[in-house]
Amino acid sequence: MDYSNLLVGLDIGTTSIKAVIADDGKVIGAVATPNTGMRHGKIVDIDQTAAAISQTLKEVAEKTNSNIYRVVTGIPVGLLQLETATGITTVSDNGQEVGNEDVKRVLQSAIKSAVKDGYDPIAFLPSRFMIDGKTDVDDPRKMIAHSLAVRGIILTAPSGSLHNIRKAIERAGYKNNFFVPTPLAIASVALDEGERTFGSIILDLGGGTSTATSIHEGQIKYAKTDLEGGSDISNDISVVLSTSKKDAEQIKLDYGFAEPSLASKNDKFAVNSVGSNGQQMVDEVYLSEIINARLMQIIKRIGKGLVKTNALKLPGGIIITGGGSLLQGIDSLVANTLNIKTRIYQPEQMGMRSPIYTAAYGIVNYVYKMSDIDFLVNTAIYGGPVSAEPSRSSEKESNNLKRTVTYSETEAKEAYNKDKMPRRDHSSEKKENKNRTGRIKDFFKKFFG
Repeated sequence: MDYSNLLVGLDIGTTSIKAVIADDGKVIGAVATPNTGMRHGKIVDIDQTAAAISQTLKEVAEKTNSNIYRVVTGIPVGLLQLETATGITTVSDNGQEVGNEDVKRVLQSAIKSAVKDGYDPIAFLPSRFMIDGKTDVDDPRKMIAHSLAVRGIILTAPSGSLHNIRKAIERAGYKNNFFVPTPLAIASVALDEGERTFGSIILDLGGGTSTATSIHEGQIKYAKTDLEGGSDISNDISVVLSTSKKDAEQIKLDYGFAEPSLASKNDKFAVNSVGSNGQQMVDEVYLSEIINARLMQIIKRIGKGLVKTNALKLPGGIIITGGGSLLQGIDSLVANTLNIKTRIYQPEQMGMRSPIYTAAYGIVNYVYKMSDIDFLVNTAIYGGPVSAEPSRSSEKESNNLKRTVTYSETEAKEAYNKDKMPRRDHSSEKKENKNRTGRIKDFFKKFFG
């Protein structure tokens, strides 16, 4: 197998680690294993998390007969900070074609201008490039320019949290190539183009946290993280029914309903209860009332933020995913509580038809859909190769680097007056490049080699 085309998406969750592996864009395997090294979305034990990552990647490698050395990891929305970033650089005093190095340089200028102390950049989403302060373009390369400017959204995360994630991956024996914002990864597979453009809410019901992210015009507009999730529901079941957490989790999956009205008092199941003789019989309605009580708390807390930001008015409604969406009736519960249309998303590919794989699958899909500019953003943030371009003298390149500057707030406002400058048309992602497959293969061989 040509391992240069392999891509592994890693989703480090509170209760489990998920990995999806794809070969040239086609998913060939997926594995999930338990994780005990995290609480509420944050690593509390690097060694335990590393062991879970190692086990997951070892299993998916054996399952697909592959060799895995590097991964791309998702960063949950609870760790992300969003800032507007603007940068400008000189291309040439006399004007010349914009090349990859010019784009990389202006991206670095914008990123450096917006990153706060204690945070590291994860991704940068350019909304527009400006040629000579007057021409707004999506891709400035090969255009004649004296100066080049860029404006966009930078996503950062706490340096300490990123260090812990990197360290856990390294201790597992692997290297992380770069990070991907998990909500954008999920949006790339769970939302259609209209939902991403006109606005939708992703409700990710995880094991340790529950998150709601509103996506509009292809970007994150609002996010709310609730520090309760599926493990809290299992814990409630464990406490009320006096059973082990392991049994409580299985009972939830086998007999649980989000809506008690969907359950039946006549349908009962046996529970191994601590301190009782033998087993006790519990009906589905009683179990579902336990589940529903916690779910309602989570949904109502998340709903308050969605109401304040008018996110519930987005036409795409709510798309539910994550392990919590396996609970029967969760879609109708959310719809009735928040008075909004809902649907559940899970991958359809054989071997990973479960919503627990949505984020890991999204990471793989997101990377394969990255544009040339997205690749250059990654080289600006994480280092790595830049595709070949017409060579320039090292002296001229050195002078250009010295002339790289950052916009002041006043200059940024003047250069990017919202009333004068149109927004970037995100619908252009529909256009297919005939040479895209070859370009991506070449990128993977360089960046993932």
